[in-house]
Amino acid sequence: MAVGARSGHDEPEERPEAADRPPSAGGDGNRTSDEGAASEGSGDGARRQQRSFWKELPLLIVIALVLALLIKTFLVQAFSIPSDSMQNTLQRGDRVLVDKLTPWFGSEPERGEVVVFHDPGGWLEGQPTPEPNPVQKFLSFIGLMPSSEEKDLIKRVIAVGGDTVECKKGGQVHVNGKALVEPYIFPGNTPCDDAPFGPIQVPEGRIWVMGDHRQNSLDSRYHQELPGHGTVPVDKVVGRAVVVAWPISRWSTLPVPGTFDQPGLNVAAAVAPGALGLAGAVPLVLWRRKRLTAGPTAR
Repeated sequence: MAVGARSGHDEPEERPEAADRPPSAGGDGNRTSDEGAASEGSGDGARRQQRSFWKELPLLIVIALVLALLIKTFLVQAFSIPSDSMQNTLQRGDRVLVDKLTPWFGSEPERGEVVVFHDPGGWLEGQPTPEPNPVQKFLSFIGLMPSSEEKDLIKRVIAVGGDTVECKKGGQVHVNGKALVEPYIFPGNTPCDDAPFGPIQVPEGRIWVMGDHRQNSLDSRYHQELPGHGTVPVDKVVGRAVVVAWPISRWSTLPVPGTFDQPGLNVAAAVAPGALGLAGAVPLVLWRRKRLTAGPTAR
């Protein structure tokens, strides 16, 4: 007879091992000891899983802190607005997020951007710096809180390297001969009546910055006696402020105003195509004249 085949009897096969096994005490008589062991095993697994979580928690915290530090260093950082120099665009106490990534790829500040930069030297001289507590220092270090120790400023870029900028009393700010229409200036302020300037040629690798609250901003106009004559080195720029993140009621982006996109403002870009065209045309004209002159002589 083949193994596993039925015997041909109508009665069910007898299973002596099941019949001889006593029912478990206190149970329903159907639960086997193996099932009880499995239940106890699952309880041990849950306890091991719980212990494993608490063992891994310090590692998770370290990873989170490292990621926060990397984000602060290379991607984005929060800064607090300590003064009224950028009203009404920014209010005292606002928190802005600053893009620190694009400068790593060689991007430089452009006209109209709101930028955060380190004190280029002497701008914040004599101004008190608040002393943070240890918790604030730690949160600032990992980028979860703006630093109060660093001497940073926030202004709007008005002109970049190669530009000529000026502003006469009663007039508008001019960049490369083009007047700026500045709706972002604090209501009631003038473009520069408190401190007219220029014309000033901005050196390459530097920027000219001004606050939106013109009559309450010690910007480039007020530091022309310092090295750089009021301009800020590009390598001192931390990054561009892109978003007002706090308070939530003031959440907004910080786009470049349209006045900085007007035709003819970028003199370098406007002149470059013409100069390149002229440089390419001169050799062609000389070559053609040479051929025309040499033709009759050869006949």
